[in-house]
Amino acid sequence: MSGFTMPATVRASLAAATALAATLAGFGTASAAQTAVRSAPSYVALGDSYSANVFVRPWDDSDGCGRSYDNYPHQVAGELGLDLHDVTCGAAEVQDGILGPQPASKLYGPPSTPPPGGWQDRPAQIDSVNPGADYVSVGIGGNSLGFGDIVTECLERGLKTFGLGTPCTKYYTEGDGRAWLDGKFAQLDHEFGEMMNQIKDRARFAKVAVVGYPAIVPTSSGCSWGDFHQLGTVAKGDMPWLDSLERRLNDLIRYQAEEHGATYVDTYSSSVGHGVCASADQKWMYGVKDDLTGQGDQTDPPAGFCKEIPGTGETCTFVHPNVYGAENEARQVAAAFQQPE
Repeated sequence: MSGFTMPATVRASLAAATALAATLAGFGTASAAQTAVRSAPSYVALGDSYSANVFVRPWDDSDGCGRSYDNYPHQVAGELGLDLHDVTCGAAEVQDGILGPQPASKLYGPPSTPPPGGWQDRPAQIDSVNPGADYVSVGIGGNSLGFGDIVTECLERGLKTFGLGTPCTKYYTEGDGRAWLDGKFAQLDHEFGEMMNQIKDRARFAKVAVVGYPAIVPTSSGCSWGDFHQLGTVAKGDMPWLDSLERRLNDLIRYQAEEHGATYVDTYSSSVGHGVCASADQKWMYGVKDDLTGQGDQTDPPAGFCKEIPGTGETCTFVHPNVYGAENEARQVAAAFQQPE
């Protein structure tokens, strides 16, 4: 056999066939790789600071949203193997944030101190929702309701009474704050319905999870007046009303989710006992001015009004889930996404 000489025409034909086979194999490999990349289901995450998990290290410090790289959308995407597009942003509202752009004047970080020239307006989050989305999560409503303003009002009124009585409760149930708050709920109900319609119109086949808010102060047990690692100068007598306000907000969110065929994600029930006044090893919620949690050493030195708030906390975290709260949110959202249709 060693003396056999292959004709040149045959050698050329075999070489051409071999090259063609290699080329086709290459196409097949590239096609398989592209299919593998496309096969990861698409997940779009919308929401405010409770979904961005602001102040949970490490966070993106580039755009004023304070979006944590370990927020619940990132955790869920990692666990379920989803292709994440995360546009959550601290301080987002239904109108100024989800349905419309979020102006730079409503971007608070971290970092709390804007860069030279300030932040830039953020595009409407809803524009990230498209027909290719397989999963969508949205956690929103607290800022539209004015929850931060309400807590600030309670801090100020509690300070004036040295923590005695129920000054904030009376203001919002008997005083001038009652009509204002009822108007806020009515407006939020309308805006939330519009947002859900748009999500459904843009991603008809997506599984949509509407995420409620975790327990902040389900009981005043363990709370100390004047402790800014907790609720600072909010009167203990006002804490049951604050809890009822949060449950009322969650009821609205649940109603809108169910009305639009989405899955409501209850993060409240699983976090009872882990609120802002829980012991350190059980606490899933930052206080008004608290120490940061999460990986790394990022910090946000107190600036502006935060400098005036007493206490030894690292920065003004102003009542948000800490790293353990974010982990609980991730567990609940992942479970919701895995529920059968």
